[in-house]
Amino acid sequence: MSHAVYMKILGIDPGFDRLGFGVIEMDGTKPVCLEYGCVYTDNKTELLHRIQKIYEATADLIKKHAPDAVVVERLYFQTNVKTALDVGMARGVIILAIAQSKISLVEITPNQVKQGITGYGAAAKRQVQDMVQRLLGLAEIPEPDDAADALAIAIVGAQLTPK
Repeated sequence: MSHAVYMKILGIDPGFDRLGFGVIEMDGTKPVCLEYGCVYTDNKTELLHRIQKIYEATADLIKKHAPDAVVVERLYFQTNVKTALDVGMARGVIILAIAQSKISLVEITPNQVKQGITGYGAAAKRQVQDMVQRLLGLAEIPEPDDAADALAIAIVGAQLTPK
């Protein structure tokens, strides 16, 4: 008789203005939603303080939930260079917080998330959100989009995380 694998995963959709997060627990093969939301930084606030807020929020989520792994979406090509640089800085401090916690890091691409959730690597954002709602048995689609994306990242990441 096999034993169910219980694993807690924190998924992060890195962003500079808005960082999405989702925490799930795997009850065997079924994902269960524990928490989701966003961390916002104000574009009128100094860069140093925005970066610090992202780092501290990530460290706090790790401390609060003690996940077995943190799954972070990889930066994909952005046509807006400033956006890419900002998201890259956010990813850097997120990864630093993970490294300092000595928890496993799993990185996945947006296409891996779409493929893992819907079975189709070019799925529309709405299809991914609908599947997240269904897989987690939620009454409605998680809002905002970044939180739903983070939950999708956590669900797919759980499949890729060594047990």
